[in-house]
Amino acid sequence: MAEIVRMPKMSDTMTEGVMAKWHKKVGDKVKSGDVMAEVETDKATMDLESYWDGTVLYIGVEEGKAVPVDAIIAVVGKEGEDYKAALDAEGGATPAAKEEPAADKSSSEKPVEEKKESASAPAITDADLEKQGVTVVRMPLLSDTMTEGVIAEWHKKVGDKVKNDDILADVETDKATMEVMGYAEGTLLHIGVEKGQAAKVNGIIAIVGPEGTDISGILSQGDAPAKPAADKKSDAPVEEKSSPVSQKEEAPLASGSTDRVKASPLAKKIAQEKGIDLSQVAGSADGGRIIKKDIENFKPAAKAAESGAPAEKSAPVLAQYLGEEKFTEKPVSQMRKVIAKRLSESLFTAPHFYLTMVIDMDAAIAARTKMNEFSPVKLSFNDLVLKAVAVALKQHPNVNSSWRGDAIRYNEHVNIGVAIAVEDGLLVPVVRFADGKSLSRISAEVKDFAQRAKAKKLQPADWEGSTFTVSNLGMFGIDEFTAIINTPDSCILAIGGISQVPVVKNGAVVPGNIMKVTLSCDHRTVDGATGAAFLQTFKALMEEPVRLLV
Repeated sequence: MAEIVRMPKMSDTMTEGVMAKWHKKVGDKVKSGDVMAEVETDKATMDLESYWDGTVLYIGVEEGKAVPVDAIIAVVGKEGEDYKAALDAEGGATPAAKEEPAADKSSSEKPVEEKKESASAPAITDADLEKQGVTVVRMPLLSDTMTEGVIAEWHKKVGDKVKNDDILADVETDKATMEVMGYAEGTLLHIGVEKGQAAKVNGIIAIVGPEGTDISGILSQGDAPAKPAADKKSDAPVEEKSSPVSQKEEAPLASGSTDRVKASPLAKKIAQEKGIDLSQVAGSADGGRIIKKDIENFKPAAKAAESGAPAEKSAPVLAQYLGEEKFTEKPVSQMRKVIAKRLSESLFTAPHFYLTMVIDMDAAIAARTKMNEFSPVKLSFNDLVLKAVAVALKQHPNVNSSWRGDAIRYNEHVNIGVAIAVEDGLLVPVVRFADGKSLSRISAEVKDFAQRAKAKKLQPADWEGSTFTVSNLGMFGIDEFTAIINTPDSCILAIGGISQVPVVKNGAVVPGNIMKVTLSCDHRTVDGATGAAFLQTFKALMEEPVRLLV
C-alpha cells in the first residue's frame, strides 16, 4: 500500500519548511532510514528520513518551495502502484488530476463567458475618451507611501467650467495637503468623491468634458482604466507621436510665453526646493507635463552653455548631485519569518518593562584572570554572567517563571537560553541545569553551541526548554540596550560592554570598570520589586565572583 510522506514538525516553532534539496527522485528505491531530502526550518537545515521501504512514486514539492507542516510532499510504495488513489483519499489529488477538471470546467464555461462578453458593451479606453474630449481625473500618487487620499476641499462643483491647469481640489495625503489639477478644459461633469471622503490611488474622483456628455458608460467600468489593444500598435509610434507634442509645448516656454507651466505638485515642490525655473524644464509626461523625473534629470549647466560668454561672468552655480534610488529584494528566510512572528507576538502581547543596573567589574576582571590560569578552557565574562544568572534564579524563583494563560509556571530547574547571532538571524541554544554546572563546563557548552549554530548543525533539542534568556552585545561595543523577551520566558537579561570610567571609591575619584545590564520583564508574571531584587543579587555575585564557587 502506498504511504503518504508529510512535512514533519521539526521544531516547536516550525509552521512550514522549505525543501532545500531532494536526495531521491521519482522511481528511485528507498529503504527505511534513507535520507530522502533536506528541509530548511526556521532554525536549521535538517535531514528528512524515510520510514518505509519501496519506490518513490510521487514528489509534490519542488526544491526551494515552502510547504506548511503536515502537507503532503511525497508518496512511497510498490513500483507501478497507483498512488493517485492514496492522494485522493487524503484529499490531495495530483496536479495533473486537478488540472484536468479545471480544463473541463473552463472549456464548458467558455461559451457562457463568450456570451457574456458579446452581450456586454465594449470597454471605453483612454483613446476613446480623448476623441470625445473627455478627461477622467483620478486620484494621483502624491507620495511614495500613499495608498489613498482624502478630499479636503473641492474648488469646483458639477457644472462649473474648467480651464487647463485649474486647481480642482485639495487632497490630504499621509504626508501633507496638496493640490490636484485636472489638466483638462471643459465642464465638470461628475464628482466621484465627496469632501471629507477617501479615494484609493488611481480611483476616479472627477470627470471633465463637453457639457451634456453621457458618462454612464465610464462610471459603469469602475475605477480600473480600460486597457487599449496593444496587438496592432507598437511602442515606437507612440513615442514618435508624443515627440512633436513635447516640442510644441516647449517652444512657447522658450520664447518667454506667460502660459502656465504644466507640472505635477510634487515636481513643483522639488523645483522650488532646488531653485529650478520650471520654464527651462522639458516635460516628459502627456502634453509636456513636468513630473518628478524631469526635475531630477534637469541639468542647469545647459542654460549656461547656451548663453555663452555672459554665463562666465554670472555667479557660480553649484552642480546638482542627482542620485539614483536602488534596492534589492530577497525572499524572507524561514528563520527570519519565525523571528518576525515570535518577537512581534512577544512585544505586542507581553507587557514589557525594563530595569537597568550598573555593575562594578573590577573584581570580576581580576577573578577571571586568576581563574584562567587554572581553567581547562578559557573563561569569558559571558560565562561568569551565565553562572551568576543561574545562581540568582535559584534565589528568585518568581523570575524563573512563564505565563501559561490561565496559570503561572514556576520552574524549579534553571535552563538558560544564550542568544547567538548567525548569518540568517538569531538562535538561542539552551544551557540546561546551569546552576549545577561549573564555569568551565558552561564555557565549553557555549563554545560548542556557537560553532554548531554557525554551521547550521543545531538540533531541536538544543534550543527548546529555556526558562530565562541572556543576550550579550558587549563584544560589539554596545554600552547598553533593551531586549525583547523570548517567550514563554518571563525575562531576558541584556548585557552591555565593560567600560573604563572615573568612579568614586573611598571618597576619591579613581579609574574603574563598569558594565550596564538591563532586565526586560513580563509584567504579567514579574513585578518591578521582584525584578529589582533579582538584579541586586546578580550585581552582588558579579562584584564578588568568589560567591559563585560556594
